[in-house]
Amino acid sequence: MNSPEQPLPSFDEVLLCTPQTSAEQVGLFLRRCLIPCRGGEKIYTMLYADELSYDVSCRAEELFQQLQRYNGSYRLIILCNCERDNSYLPSAFSHYKVHMIPQRSRAEIQQYLQHHFRVARPSNSAASVFKEHMCVGIVSSKRAGMGK
Repeated sequence: MNSPEQPLPSFDEVLLCTPQTSAEQVGLFLRRCLIPCRGGEKIYTMLYADELSYDVSCRAEELFQQLQRYNGSYRLIILCNCERDNSYLPSAFSHYKVHMIPQRSRAEIQQYLQHHFRVARPSNSAASVFKEHMCVGIVSSKRAGMGK
């Protein structure tokens, strides 16, 4: 985010974890991160790693320990809910823990995201529905079942 021209992460750099995320999905992700290959300096991110099941978390830690020896310069970020930092994976990686404080203001982050999510020519696109021709939007309601 140092410049507006820096791209957003690609699909292969992010793993959004849920309780249904399989060990195979986590394994493929860790292999992409930890096995060196050409393709630049990507930053890999596991989101909500605290949501992984105990078995998947154990297998992920084992695989990480095995693959780590192949690459000493990997870039892996594991983001967890701070209220669930006692679950397996956050506990296993606690010695790597870094408390992060955003370095940019909320307005700067929003401006960066708007730059990347704005549709250039909003002709017959769903982007015409969202504010300022964004191709991404969040629809929410405090009342459940109100036709979102």
